[in-house]
Amino acid sequence: MPSYRSLFLLSLGCSKNTVDSERLITQALKNGLHIVDHADEADIIIINTCGFIADAKTESIEEILAAAEKRKNGEISALYVMGCLSALYAYELRAELPEVDHFFGTTDLDKIIETLGGGIAHGHLHERTLLTPPHYAWLKIAEGCSRTCSFCAIPKMRGRYTSEPVEKLLKEAAYLRDKGVKELNLIAQDISVYGYDLTGSSQLNDLLQQLSDLDFQWIRLLYAYPQSFPLEVIDTMRERKNICNYLDIPVQHISDRILASMKRGIDREGTIRMLESIRERNPDIRLRTTMIVGYPGETRNEFEELLGFVRSFRFDRLGCFPYRHEEHTSAFDTLEDDVPEEEKQERVRELMELQEDISKAKNRTFEGKTVEVLIEETDDETAYGRTQYDAPEVDNECILDMNSHEVKPGDFCKASIGNSTAYELYGRIEAITSTLSR
Repeated sequence: MPSYRSLFLLSLGCSKNTVDSERLITQALKNGLHIVDHADEADIIIINTCGFIADAKTESIEEILAAAEKRKNGEISALYVMGCLSALYAYELRAELPEVDHFFGTTDLDKIIETLGGGIAHGHLHERTLLTPPHYAWLKIAEGCSRTCSFCAIPKMRGRYTSEPVEKLLKEAAYLRDKGVKELNLIAQDISVYGYDLTGSSQLNDLLQQLSDLDFQWIRLLYAYPQSFPLEVIDTMRERKNICNYLDIPVQHISDRILASMKRGIDREGTIRMLESIRERNPDIRLRTTMIVGYPGETRNEFEELLGFVRSFRFDRLGCFPYRHEEHTSAFDTLEDDVPEEEKQERVRELMELQEDISKAKNRTFEGKTVEVLIEETDDETAYGRTQYDAPEVDNECILDMNSHEVKPGDFCKASIGNSTAYELYGRIEAITSTLSR
């Protein structure tokens, strides 16, 4: 492979896409390509697309069109498109975008490298070139999804659920630890059923215990499914100091009728029983969830039921999205998108206003206390970071007076909290407890 060829990779979408891009970059480097930071410096452009919701699709299309113009004008020698949008709409995209040299799916790493003129470096499949800050990384423990949620096309984009073997994940995690990663975030479309396809039972707790032994400072669990979640994981979380007391468990709704239409496989009673069991087993846990409002047929009474549930259960972190009628989903094929857009947005506003009041009250409990904070960035005398109760990119921020301490991104510190808002904690650094360098 000619060593002068330069590659720019644009990674869009979720953390699972990020992992795919990190693996591709490493394999490209092993095959002699030069990775550049800007498209204008590249001979080859690869776009890793997202196809989950309309806004993400639009962003992906706009980026493809911009790169296609470069290809048309001879500014680059090749343009490749990969990822979820490519997997879902390959036929349509090929017809509309002849400037793209090749479209790949979500699991075509070997084909991409072969198209680039190289071959997979099998001894380095556990290695990744991090696109996250060096102090945290994602560990994708499974690919795809075998559930049939009516609003989601992920199974068609990424295939059926396939767990990564424990041995492979431990090797990858050790590699990340040795690179200096301090916070390991476990991800999958659904971590709850990790291992079922390999052994017939959940292996999440066993994996978590072995990862905990690898000496990460924080290990975090993201994207659990309410049905079939293994509660023994919460016991391990409570017992192990380096497993964050945090769980992202999207509930989506609480109305029995809507949950059934969504094909979630769990009803209101089962959802509440699961969530209450989690809090009973680990009173210090912070739960993050997401809700969908404006689902086809959602009545005002059903939305009020959702508001009442959120008001009473008091999630620690909550995101809300208006329903989107997405192609290649069963809801698109069988239901009418009959809630007006204005009403959807109003329901999002109502729910998030309720959650803001809940978040304010919960954050006030930190005032006067000392907490451990992972520093993300610094600016003059101010440091910005997260507690163990906050995932990267989506949750609360700690804004801290550095108090004459020389801290840098990736450092852990003890901070006293003096004030708070719904989504920020304010305080000062009292001591540095761990630094990024190993």
